[in-house]
Amino acid sequence: MARPDGTRLSPGELEDVLTKVAQEAAGAAPRAAASRFGALFSRSPIGMVLADQDGEIVEVNVAMTKFLGRPANDLRGREIADLGFAERDAETLRAGLAELATTGADHYRERIELAHSDGASVWAEVTLTYLPGDRPGSVFPMLMAVDENELHALQETFRRQSVGDPLTGLSNALSFHTKLEAAFGAGARDQVALIYLDIDGFRVINDGLGPGVADQVLRGVAGKLTNAFAAHDPLIARLSGDGFAVLLRGELTRGEVIGMVEAAMDELNEPIYLGEHGVGVSVSAGIVVQDVSVGGHEEIQRAAELALHRAKEAGRAQWMLFDPEADARDRARFRLGAELAGALENGQFKLHYFPVVRLDDHNDVAAVAARLRWHHPELGALSTRDFGPLAEATGLIPQLGKWVVSEVIATAARWREAFGSRAPGVSLPLPRRMAADPDLVRLVRTQLDRHDLPAEVLSLRTDSDTIVDEDGDLQESLAVLAELGAKPLLAVRGSADLELIARHALPVRQVVLGRTVVAPFAEDKPDAAAIRHLDHLMTRAAELNLRVGAAGIRSAEEAARLHEFGVLAGYGPFAGSATQDEIEEFLRNLLG
Repeated sequence: MARPDGTRLSPGELEDVLTKVAQEAAGAAPRAAASRFGALFSRSPIGMVLADQDGEIVEVNVAMTKFLGRPANDLRGREIADLGFAERDAETLRAGLAELATTGADHYRERIELAHSDGASVWAEVTLTYLPGDRPGSVFPMLMAVDENELHALQETFRRQSVGDPLTGLSNALSFHTKLEAAFGAGARDQVALIYLDIDGFRVINDGLGPGVADQVLRGVAGKLTNAFAAHDPLIARLSGDGFAVLLRGELTRGEVIGMVEAAMDELNEPIYLGEHGVGVSVSAGIVVQDVSVGGHEEIQRAAELALHRAKEAGRAQWMLFDPEADARDRARFRLGAELAGALENGQFKLHYFPVVRLDDHNDVAAVAARLRWHHPELGALSTRDFGPLAEATGLIPQLGKWVVSEVIATAARWREAFGSRAPGVSLPLPRRMAADPDLVRLVRTQLDRHDLPAEVLSLRTDSDTIVDEDGDLQESLAVLAELGAKPLLAVRGSADLELIARHALPVRQVVLGRTVVAPFAEDKPDAAAIRHLDHLMTRAAELNLRVGAAGIRSAEEAARLHEFGVLAGYGPFAGSATQDEIEEFLRNLLG
């Protein structure tokens, strides 16, 4: 049906027109109105039924028979409420008719399900109204139904998309967080367990086998998690690309929840077969179990994230239970991490210097080792052991490393100017990310050229872990730096580290024994294993024509014992340390 301007009426507008015409049929011009209503009733695209005063259906139009899949004779004689699919729908129709009768309203409109002939339901927006009869006070019920199936299906799709993950069928992050918050609402009791899980090395699957296989793996993991926790009425969600969460409620114990997680992890360890590929996955899990009266939804989420992070740090493929004491330590550590960038900007980082002396003559300074210290305004001087991993995690290592290289070379240039060729060389350690930085060679060369300093004064120390890091270009960088004249040093923990020099053709001529090697020689009588270890290491170093030094020497006696094995030089508490001003004064007194 169209308006005078040619546009079509909406279903709601058409219902209003039909109602008005039907009511006019009993008004001042009944014959003309009745004719108009009869035409509209029979031709209307909206399903319509008319009932007698007792509420039994007496007329059904063609649209209604098509909509419900029932012939008109099958509907006549039924009550209007019988059109409802379920009892709740029938009750809605009865309530609507009763409301019209008691309030005198023009119509009653509601969306309900009507019964279809195939036993299923159809969604409809129904409008109920009472038509005046030809006798005063008489009224006749009429129902009009607009097909809402497409709209309802669309709304259901939107609803599922808003609360569900389309790939796995689990809840999505938004829905999960809403329900987690509700679990801590008023009246909540007992315990809750929140489990965060991440697939270990998921990038390998995605990059190695393609996103299609990776999606199938995610669906497989979702199915296994659903099965593993099915007996405990869980809420399971996919929170991110390869991150999942499980929420359990009720009377729970930590041991019980840990048992569930371990069973789930065992199930997930079984390969997921996708065609010819048997894809094995492992997960890391962070677990929190607590009373709902302790904290809230934000606190438990943070706790689960921290527990998961600690599980991954511990080696992955394992679970970690949230530990409040570890959390307190992590908070302090993360606070330091957040302060790192500002500390560099505010000049809180300083270089400390350790004279590297000959072990047979402690007054003969062979070089000076530079080490970075963070002079924290509250915690005092912090070594790289305290803040290095945080600098690595926050991505500040390259920035710190460039600052250190620049400062060390500038300092070496001042010594060269002050003391000439007698000035000692300076060594500094290269953190892994700094060592692997492709701009390392350019940075060193630029700073040397800037200060007109020969590369021979600079020693750069790395370790075996960095050497074998496949993501870096350290081996090539060391070769170029050695060609410039710089001296690569290798920190070693055993003879296996020495083998890297020959295996990778490293331009290393000096090695430095780490504290784990030299510590046993702080005792008057080192144990036999330590002696064999050092003896074997020194023998192999001699075969490779390497000069050997040591770090972290605590006393003159320890230095003497190491010298007996052939260690030439070293540094540590026995030789002292100094700030930049102090080391320059020390050198001035030593070199004149």
